[in-house]
Amino acid sequence: MARLRAPRWRGADRAPADRVTTVEVFFDVVFVFTLTQLTHILEADLSLPGAGRVLLLFAILWWMFDGYVWLSNHVPPRLPAQKLLLFVAMAGFLIAAVGMPRAFTGTGVVFGVGYLVVISVHLILFTQADVGRGLRRLAPYNLGAALLVLAGGLAGGVPQYVCWVAAFALQMVVPYLVPRRSWLSVVWSFRIAPEHFVERHGLLVIIALGESVVVIGMGVDVTHLSAGILAMVVLALALPGALWWTYFTDTPAAEAVLSAAEPGSRARLALRLGFAHIPALLGVMIAAAGMHGAVAHPGSPASWQSALALGGGVVMFLAGIVWVRRSLRTVPVSSRLVTAAAVLATMPIGTVVNAGLHLAAVVAVLVAMLLIERRHHADEIPGEPAV
Repeated sequence: MARLRAPRWRGADRAPADRVTTVEVFFDVVFVFTLTQLTHILEADLSLPGAGRVLLLFAILWWMFDGYVWLSNHVPPRLPAQKLLLFVAMAGFLIAAVGMPRAFTGTGVVFGVGYLVVISVHLILFTQADVGRGLRRLAPYNLGAALLVLAGGLAGGVPQYVCWVAAFALQMVVPYLVPRRSWLSVVWSFRIAPEHFVERHGLLVIIALGESVVVIGMGVDVTHLSAGILAMVVLALALPGALWWTYFTDTPAAEAVLSAAEPGSRARLALRLGFAHIPALLGVMIAAAGMHGAVAHPGSPASWQSALALGGGVVMFLAGIVWVRRSLRTVPVSSRLVTAAAVLATMPIGTVVNAGLHLAAVVAVLVAMLLIERRHHADEIPGEPAV
């Protein structure tokens, strides 16, 4: 690996990334299918072991998706060869997604093969990123993790869990234990295009929220439609809509902070911003699983698992927003923390009264937060109308 050199592709454009390209959006749509699969897995097994398996799969997948965000930030996919390689990576994510529902009971090797394809393409494209020794430091960690995932899929049983936890640790834990010999030692020298970086994460959130609505809509029993069911369908749209508004309130400030930061600090902030999306996207998935139960049986009390999924998913999403605000030091986090506590307080409504009223209460809490925050902001800026 010490002699790894970056081949030069004919016609390579070294201009930095500006805005997200359409092929990157296509890539994100394919990746979000893996999140949809995780939502289905969680719906089928709303238990602590089930949630743990979903969390492990997501952690492995997210590391590589965010790796592609950093990749396209350095190597905008402008050449046909680069775009074709991204399609190969999409195929890898699709293969991994197909193997996910039974990843721990028989198709782990399918997941492993898809993941190895995703990582291999990532490293091939990163040879064009002009990161020098960064690639030599990055490759052993990523390839080692991919081989561990594949080995775990082949082994099955307890060894599979051991290998997959080790793969996660190799990518996201070990570098912090040996920073001078890991990719962390050079990541601070990576150049970050703030507009592209923030927009790419924002687009993923939009797609994930939209996919959660699709999952809920596809689960509606059209043979027994009623006014109550239709009301729940509307609320199923209102909740991700409120989450969308909550997220994109902060994106202008995030872009401004990254733009104003020095290159080294900007890379550190970008790394924290990527990690902050872990609870945010997990929250979308978990809340979607809880919404499914509310839409299916709005007039019946929810199980504690379903109520916890709905309320806990929204709280995890808010935790991601708090992480972003604390990392970038943009605006206070108190409103998000108070809202998270209020959302948790609504859970007895679902378990004691009914699931539909619980969903309505969660939406009402989020809307109240947005209205109060907007009015406070308008009071501080003369001439700006309050909503």
